[in-house]
Amino acid sequence: MTFEAMVRLALERKRDMPAGKSTTALFEKGAHGIGKKLVEEAAESWMAARFETQDALSLELSQVLYYVACMMAEKGLTLEEVYKHL
Repeated sequence: MTFEAMVRLALERKRDMPAGKSTTALFEKGAHGIGKKLVEEAAESWMAARFETQDALSLELSQVLYYVACMMAEKGLTLEEVYKHL
């Protein structure tokens, strides 16, 4: 999955809020809840980079990207708005 596809998925989940999904519960907590997950996964990425395998690091970084996409959806940011700062 590309980051662009991940952003589309996060937008769909925010729009549809499917019952019983962890992402729905996350969106119900708003930017604060999403931010906590983002920080948690960033810390886990750091620890994986220091002490775990490349595969473990890849998994943690993919989760960081997912929560970035969720935060973008929560706050209404587009890819273009983020990409202009890269």
